[in-house]
Amino acid sequence: MKLTAYSLAALFSTSTLWAQDATTTLSPVKVPSTLLDLVKSGGYTMIALGAMSVITVMMVLIYLITLRRGTIASAHFMNTADVLLKKRDYHGLLAISSRHGEMVARIVQRTLDFATRNPSASFATVREIAQTEGSTLAASLQHRIVYLADIAMLSPMVGLLGTVIGIIKSFGTLASNTSPSARPMLLAGGVSEALICTAAGLILGITAMAFYSLFRGKVQGLISDLEIASSHILGLLALDYNKKQDTASKAFASEDEF
Repeated sequence: MKLTAYSLAALFSTSTLWAQDATTTLSPVKVPSTLLDLVKSGGYTMIALGAMSVITVMMVLIYLITLRRGTIASAHFMNTADVLLKKRDYHGLLAISSRHGEMVARIVQRTLDFATRNPSASFATVREIAQTEGSTLAASLQHRIVYLADIAMLSPMVGLLGTVIGIIKSFGTLASNTSPSARPMLLAGGVSEALICTAAGLILGITAMAFYSLFRGKVQGLISDLEIASSHILGLLALDYNKKQDTASKAFASEDEF
């Protein structure tokens, strides 16, 4: 009986020590209650993702303001250019183009500047100057929104890097803890915090790619508007050059008669 009582007492004391050790080791993992705590639990990689998200928001706001049809060709400028080209007032249109910020105004300015400085140039050369300037401006529009695609591609990779770093730290903590009962809790808590980086990177990447797709379609429409406006200007210039050629041909014909 005494042996049994001592055995029960020893077993009870051992169980109590195990319970105390488990209670000490299995301290509950702090669950993030606010968005700020959630961001902090993601580690230093969240700083890079936060900076990329701020840049994304700024670019989206800038593109919403600048990517509109008024920056390509306004109705006022096109009407003015139509009137002045029919009057052959190149210098007047050149002065007006220098005061306007539309892209078609830059094409007109570059084209008329070349045409006025080189009166003997053919229309094919003048058209090549206009097409080159138009291609440059169209490429600048397309390159402007490529940064959103870059962020959409890089942000999930940065998030994955943060996850890998977090898992490495979690396994390091797991290896330094010798309590078998505490290991599952430590592993689950570390992995849950590490996956926050992946979630943040995916959210940022999906958002950036969605806006890139939206602005890409808008840029294609603006490039089409630029091509239409440039073709209209070149068409009026072609009529003027044809009139000059007809006048020169008639003058040569009259000289031949004499």
